[in-house]
Parts: sequence; structure tokens; C-alpha cells
Amino acid sequence: MSRAAVPPRHLSGAYRVAEGLLRPPLTFLTRRDWRGGENLPRTGGFVAAGNHVSHIDPLTFAHFLLDHGCPPRFLGKESVFRVPVVGRIVTAAGQIPVLRESSDAGRALAAAMEGVRAGECVAIYPEATLSRDPALWPMVGKTGAARVALSTGAPVIPIAQWGPQQLLPPYSLRLRFWRSTLVHVWAGPAVDLSAYHDRPLDGPTLRAATADIMAAITQLLERIRGEKAPAERWDPRAHGQPLTGNPRKRIAPGDPPAEGRTGT
Repeated sequence: MSRAAVPPRHLSGAYRVAEGLLRPPLTFLTRRDWRGGENLPRTGGFVAAGNHVSHIDPLTFAHFLLDHGCPPRFLGKESVFRVPVVGRIVTAAGQIPVLRESSDAGRALAAAMEGVRAGECVAIYPEATLSRDPALWPMVGKTGAARVALSTGAPVIPIAQWGPQQLLPPYSLRLRFWRSTLVHVWAGPAVDLSAYHDRPLDGPTLRAATADIMAAITQLLERIRGEKAPAERWDPRAHGQPLTGNPRKRIAPGDPPAEGRTGT
């Protein structure tokens, strides 16, 4: 599919360099089923909230958004920003580092709010890590996307992806570059969060709004996959898994509980 004929938001020089480097291989490696671009705001800031099935899907997510004139600023794990060369590019391109599971994660949310208020597209994975659901359905989400949206009044656009895991399986380093992979990226209408606008931004409010965001993403993914998701969303804590990192790592005694952490 060709790029949408809408005026793109401003792209920095570093962003243009990154796009120029990554678009050709992505175009070669994938066939693209882009849908729902009409749901992306043409002006004003918004939160793009998506599911996470592969380490390569930030690139397919960005490809979709860029094709519709919405260059995203991602909230990404801080370790990526320390990778030689890559770290300099993503930093110069305005991406937002997150020190996950720490009090410093709040700084990333503040930067995200600033970006949204400035009219930018801020991309957030509410799961904060690759899905650990055995069938890669969206998991229980963290509250960062809801907090940014409710704090700024910006819309949340749910986006579902399916196919990137065929290009690069979860937690794998083996890129399947010998075939053209069909990648589905569908955007839905803005999530209706009006019920929470007059409520305090406390835990119950943020968790309820997050559940609505995850439900909207899941419903899109059900349409893509042509099947129903499990009735109960996967919760890593309930299955003895850490909230981020290698899902095969068991939670050690004395690890802090999920409550009280800053979710992004």
C-alpha cells in the first residue's frame, strides 16, 4: 500500500535518516495489510496503543504510522538507548527511554504527556513487554497509556498487529528473511474513555481505563485472526512470571509486588 495522501507531521533529520535506513528492508521483507488509517487523527496529539508480539514489531508499528503521516515517538526500554549507533539514532529521533519497573518511569510518562500536548503521536505498548500468553493474545496492561490520555485529554487509538512474530519469533534472534511475511496492522476508532474524565486518576480509575484500552486492542486482533481471545486476559504475575524480560525466569522470593510500581 502506498503512503497516505495526508500532510505528515514534522520529521527531524535523525528521524528521516532512520526511516530511510529501515523502510527499504521492511518493504522487502513484508507484505502489508494496513487498515483503519482513517481513525488516526490528522491533527493534534494522540496515544497509539498496540499489542506486542515480536522485538521487530516496533518497526512494523512505526511503518504503519509513518505511512499515514504520523511519525511516532515510542516509549522504549532504556537499554536500547545504550546500544552503540542505534542508541544515538533513537535518541536524536526523539524517542523516549523508560527505566522499567522503577520510580524513574514517571519521567518517561511526563515526556510522553509533553509530546502529546505538543501535537505528537506517542506510541505505547501497554503490556510493556512481549506477550507471554501462550497464543500471543494481549495480556493485562499497565496503566501508562491511560494515564497519559486522561491527563492530557488526548485520544487513545487502539492498534493491533499480527504477523511480525512470523518474521522474528518472540525472544528469537533468527530473522526469517527468506520469505515475504504478511503483516497485519489495524487501527480502530478512539477508545471511549469519557466515563473516566471526571474521576480522580487513582488506581481503580487507571486500571479500568487500561482494561478498556486492552479490550479494544484485543477485539481488533480477534478480527485479524478470525478467532476469539481467551475470556481471561493473561497475567504474568498469576503465572509466576516476571513483568518484563525473559518469561522463563521465575520470580525470586522477596521481589517487590506489582502494586505500587509505575506502569508504562
